Amino acid sequence: MAKPGRKIMVIGHKNPDTDSISAAIAYAYLKNQLSDTEEYEARRAGKINEETKYVLDRFRVAAPSYISDVGTQVSDIDIRFTKGIKKDMSLKKAWEIMKQDDVVTLPVTDENNNLQGLIITGDIAMSYMDVYDKGIISEACTPYRNIVETLDGKMLVGDENQCFDCGNVLVGAGNPEAMEEFIHEHDMIILGNRYESQICALEKDVSCMIICANYKVASTIQKMADEKGCAIISTPYDTYTTARLINQSMPVQHFMRKENLITFEEDSYVEEVQEVMSKERHRDFPILDGVGQYVGMISRRNLLQSKKKQVILVDHNEKSQAVDGIDSAEILEIIDHHRLGSLETMSPVFFRNQPLGSSSTIVYLMYKEKQVKVPKEIAGILCSAIISDTLMYRSPTCTQVDEVCAQELATIAGIDVEELAINMFKAGSSFDSKSVEEIFYQDFKTFSVAGSDFGVGQISSMSEDTLQSVKEQLLDYMPTALKERGLDMVYLMMTNILEESTNLLCYGKNAQEIVEKAYDVKSVDQAYKLEGVISRKKQLIPSFIEAMQE
Repeated sequence: MAKPGRKIMVIGHKNPDTDSISAAIAYAYLKNQLSDTEEYEARRAGKINEETKYVLDRFRVAAPSYISDVGTQVSDIDIRFTKGIKKDMSLKKAWEIMKQDDVVTLPVTDENNNLQGLIITGDIAMSYMDVYDKGIISEACTPYRNIVETLDGKMLVGDENQCFDCGNVLVGAGNPEAMEEFIHEHDMIILGNRYESQICALEKDVSCMIICANYKVASTIQKMADEKGCAIISTPYDTYTTARLINQSMPVQHFMRKENLITFEEDSYVEEVQEVMSKERHRDFPILDGVGQYVGMISRRNLLQSKKKQVILVDHNEKSQAVDGIDSAEILEIIDHHRLGSLETMSPVFFRNQPLGSSSTIVYLMYKEKQVKVPKEIAGILCSAIISDTLMYRSPTCTQVDEVCAQELATIAGIDVEELAINMFKAGSSFDSKSVEEIFYQDFKTFSVAGSDFGVGQISSMSEDTLQSVKEQLLDYMPTALKERGLDMVYLMMTNILEESTNLLCYGKNAQEIVEKAYDVKSVDQAYKLEGVISRKKQLIPSFIEAMQE
């Protein structure tokens, strides 16, 4: 059964690893089992690496959908649906719809719901106040049906679907002799019940006669009009009222705004919309969908009622590692195993942070605490995540709790931990089909310490030859990475899982000094050999922070 409301996203850090992806999937599943009202959906903030792809494929789990920004979008606003009107609708009818719906702007759409223009109250007012042209009715190609509708009249002679497209609109108030001086062929003339005036108009080959006050029109006049192709409309209104109302019969297309329309799409971000709105005097703006069709209207007032996206963060609590737009989102929970970072929230949140080797270990513990059965495929990806983050229990971040949880999950999933680890690390350390950029950023995180912004990537393999085969390419790419990310320093850990050691590459101002101060080592062949160092979180970053703060 579908749950009401919006989906809450469970999402890991940028450049996601196996732990980030697995924790998001597993925690979203757990939350859905515990809630009857809210719906949770795992998402990812970057490309899935080869190791994670292997894990998801092996356990037949779909990868989370990608999202680049969690900022508030137009789709998060209650868009007001104002039905589009047709371009040949009369101004009078458009005005009535505006009053009925209490709006000042109407969208003009075609039969396929494509936006053709906008008509606002000011445009209609202009048609009354600023138009003195006797030929405006024909210039607007006004359909006779609009005139009939506006004047509450009847079409006695002629076709309502034809248009008045040539001539002026005049009032035949004088005697026939006087009328002959100002009436011309194709004009439309407003008349009373004077037979002689009607005959005079027909003899001047007018296009249409409007007979006021529902006066009866003689059959001879109707016959003569039909023969001459002259339309006759009967209206209950007097001459003054008819002359005053007739401009309201013009189609909206003649006055609508159709050039340089300011529109937004459903996926437009509210910050961008606000900036545009601040420079425009319009009150309402149309919203289009992904294929350009009209879906509704928004105003400045709607922006005040926008709903922030709701997110749960897993495997990180650093703003620099979070998905773009996190400042505009509502963070509900954080599940992590790293040091406390730079994220701030507007209100208190559920924050679970434990010194364990993997966020997936924490998620599994929550399954046990809530007494929720772990599906076989979820057990498989959680076990894989623990193996990945602890480098098969070799990392100093690994605890006895991690090992016990991994073994329990392996039993549920029916897998051999060592066999899984070998295949995972083999998939993750296969660089043959990857660009140097993909290799460099496959597990890359940024940090801010003591006024310096730096990034640390890590690649792992059970083969030193595999690591050395990409070393030169990675060294050459580091200046590009520094510039692209706007960082002060960049580092790359080339970690040998079996030897439990790391060759560290670095680039940037003071980058070498930080390494040498932290570990008292010297560079050999453009790399620093760090024996026993395999954990970025527990070994490298704490040592760097201490060196930077001294």
